[in-house]
Amino acid sequence: MGFPETFKALSDPVRREILVLLKDKKLSAGEIGKHFEMTGATISYHLSQLKKADLILESKYKNFIYYELNISVFEEIMLWFTQFGGKENDKKNE
Repeated sequence: MGFPETFKALSDPVRREILVLLKDKKLSAGEIGKHFEMTGATISYHLSQLKKADLILESKYKNFIYYELNISVFEEIMLWFTQFGGKENDKKNE
């Protein structure tokens, strides 16, 4: 996972909304698509960009592909962001 790919994927509001949908459970592409007014091909494109950035994982069950968040990547991003809050937080505690 590289941060440039991750931030590029996160820059799109549709992809961010897909991530919110996947926050609580696995969903198929069709289930995700029901939340948007766009073609299946467009949903597929957004899912491929999220997979490319390692933000989501896919698993196959019978004839369906289900998508879920890749929590380890989110943890890595959050850990990276924490480096920017430390000094300010230390000053508040003085």
